[in-house]
Amino acid sequence: MKYQADENGYYGNFGGAFIPEMLYPNTEELRLNYLNIMEDPSFEKEFHALLKDYVGRPTPLYFAERLSKKYNTRIYLKREDLCHTGAHKVNNTIGQILMAKRLGKDRIIAETGAGQHGVATATVCALMGIECIVYMGEIDIARQAPNVARMKMLGAEVRPALSGSRTLKDATNEAIRDWINNPVNTHYIIGSVVGPHPYPDMVARFQSVVSKEIKSQLLEKEGRENPDYVVACVGGGSNAAGAYYHYLDEEEVGIIAVEAAGKGVHSGESAATSALGKIGIIHGSKTLLMQTEDGQITEPYSISAGLDYPGVGPMHAHLYESGRGEFISITDDEAMQAGRMVAELEGIIPAIETSHAFAIFNHRNFKPEDLVVINLSGRGDKDLQTYIDYFKL
Repeated sequence: MKYQADENGYYGNFGGAFIPEMLYPNTEELRLNYLNIMEDPSFEKEFHALLKDYVGRPTPLYFAERLSKKYNTRIYLKREDLCHTGAHKVNNTIGQILMAKRLGKDRIIAETGAGQHGVATATVCALMGIECIVYMGEIDIARQAPNVARMKMLGAEVRPALSGSRTLKDATNEAIRDWINNPVNTHYIIGSVVGPHPYPDMVARFQSVVSKEIKSQLLEKEGRENPDYVVACVGGGSNAAGAYYHYLDEEEVGIIAVEAAGKGVHSGESAATSALGKIGIIHGSKTLLMQTEDGQITEPYSISAGLDYPGVGPMHAHLYESGRGEFISITDDEAMQAGRMVAELEGIIPAIETSHAFAIFNHRNFKPEDLVVINLSGRGDKDLQTYIDYFKL
């Protein structure tokens, strides 16, 4: 499958494992074991039982009638916002906590931007009775206060990242430092399809439950497994990887990735990696990366904490470079207006990350007979303060 990772963790020109020597034993232990563990029948049974009984899967595939009428096309929403904890992130954390247990780890670290991955990690650590430390940028701690409170309620320690832009990139840096200092007993639950191999592939596989369900649900509703387009927002890109996974090699299915343009792609305050990125290495993986002429990482910006990342997962870098994926950049203002429109038309308040995906209809025309699936990756509870401030509600 040409859009999946090869055995060395490369998607075309992107991926691999560029790591300090101190981390080699950790990633190597994971690389040598992850596929065998995931394919073990007892692991599969436990994973799917928890997804069903604890997470609440399958999540509905909902035909958005009023949205479809507004844009004169057929729009389905994959309701990942209805997962326990309010986003797709928990699909991956359930998988990784089971992986960590089988590898004999008794301490978990994680990074988080919007806080949804932090909450999902704290949740599964509480479920399994394992120590949990979450690194989060100081700025994100302020703008995602409800999620910080949830993590603490769940017994996790939230450690602020005080360097750089004090957002997701810096939280990831701090988590990697922790892992270097605690290599033996600690498992790092990375929250997106980023980082050194095998993380991008492992996270994509755990999230692939999303596209697997879309296929069976569309078959039931429309008599066909494949939509014309699958749309998802992309920061690091785990919700997108999950929504695309079973369609990557189905060339007739259009893949649309929506990035955060912030205050405008060329405003200097953006996170539109496909438009602005050049090949570089971040957090252990070779990918597209926003950087200066001399290779210093550019500070990203987006109103959504979860899209505020200077790179993109190597799968998505390959989808962009190969032309398999169509990338669209959406500004803060477009995303906020789209989020409010979805709330008023469908009675669903989306996370601001997801709101970016809903803004594409002003940029991209679809035919009336097209079947468009949008991955509604998270609910907007965590973003209410941002919505309140923006709309002066």
